[in-house]
Amino acid sequence: MTTVLIVDDEPQILRALRINLNARGYDVLTAGDGATALKEAALGKPDLVVLDLGLPDMDGTEVIAGLRGWSPVPIVVLSARSDSAGKVRALDAGADDYVTKPFGMDELLARLRAALRRSATRDTGEPLVRTASFTIDLAAKKVHRDGREVHLTPTEWGVLEILARSNGKLVTQKQLLREVWGERYTTETHYLRVYLAQLRRKLEPEPSNPRHLLTEPGMGYRFES
Repeated sequence: MTTVLIVDDEPQILRALRINLNARGYDVLTAGDGATALKEAALGKPDLVVLDLGLPDMDGTEVIAGLRGWSPVPIVVLSARSDSAGKVRALDAGADDYVTKPFGMDELLARLRAALRRSATRDTGEPLVRTASFTIDLAAKKVHRDGREVHLTPTEWGVLEILARSNGKLVTQKQLLREVWGERYTTETHYLRVYLAQLRRKLEPEPSNPRHLLTEPGMGYRFES
């Protein structure tokens, strides 16, 4: 059974999500603050975390950072903060998706299913993608450069994986945003600029003159091994 940890200081939201997720066969853990969330995550080993940013004892981004120190568990932020800067901070901290309150239950459930699908290791006939600069292990979800593992956030990995699996083919901006962030984010092209710049700094020998993570102006991106 899939276990979901819900972190929110609003009892009515905890109750509503617990009822809806239980009804769909999920096992549910709950926490009303950040400290409890980190403890529950360590003890309960959830398959996914739904996290509010406005917690009474710490900001939700601190919880994300705490989880990312040891766990790749998918994190879907559920927050009343709708400004793009807040979304980018949460995503940069390691969140996989962002849903703004008030939210529709059907959409949230679809986002959770998508996050779980993305986190599952996909069996591929060609698990290694090699370039002159780095190697991508699609099965192990790891990247090595100069003999060392390169740390990528879950979102950075999501972007890189989709591009690498489409090696040599154009991936449109809309397609990339839909696959990594969800249907509601298909116009948030600034996300792509931020994450491609981060990936190039980590992987390209010359980030300002990339050889592998290429931009097709006005259309999308292309990975060239």
